[in-house]
Amino acid sequence: MPRVNYRSSDVDLMARMMRAEAEGEGKQGMLYVGNVIVNRAKADCLDFKDVRTIRQVIFQVQGGNYSFEAVQKGNLFYNRARSVEKRLAKKNLDYWSQHPAKYALWYFNPYAPCPPTWYDQPFSGQFKNHCYYEPAAGKCDSVYIGG
Repeated sequence: MPRVNYRSSDVDLMARMMRAEAEGEGKQGMLYVGNVIVNRAKADCLDFKDVRTIRQVIFQVQGGNYSFEAVQKGNLFYNRARSVEKRLAKKNLDYWSQHPAKYALWYFNPYAPCPPTWYDQPFSGQFKNHCYYEPAAGKCDSVYIGG
C-alpha cells in the first residue's frame, strides 16, 4: 500500500520537482525532497490542512508565493522528468522514508550553518546543503502516522 494515493501524472510531477530542487545533491538528496512532498500530502496540520494530493502540494501558494521556489523560477521544474527521477519519486510514494527527512515538512538551503529551528520547528538533520525541519512535538501528529 502506498504512503499516499497517487496517479502516474503525480509521479511525473513529483519527479520534476525532486530534480529541480535537489539534482545537485544526487539521488539521496532528491529522495529527501520527495519525502517532504509526501509528508506534506499526509499531514493534516499547520500549513498543510488543505493539501491532500501531490499536485496540491507542488502548487500550494503560501504568503502569495508558491511553496516550492522551483515552480516560480522555472529552472529544471519545467523540463520533462527523466526515468531515474520517476523511479525515485515512485519509491518515495510507495515506501521510502528516512532520516533526516523521515518526518520533515520543510527544508531549505541557508547558505550557512543550519539554524536549530526554522519558524519554531526543530531541526531534524542536514544532507549536503539542505537543512530539514519536522513539526514541533504535538503540532502535527498526522505526519508521524505510517512513517
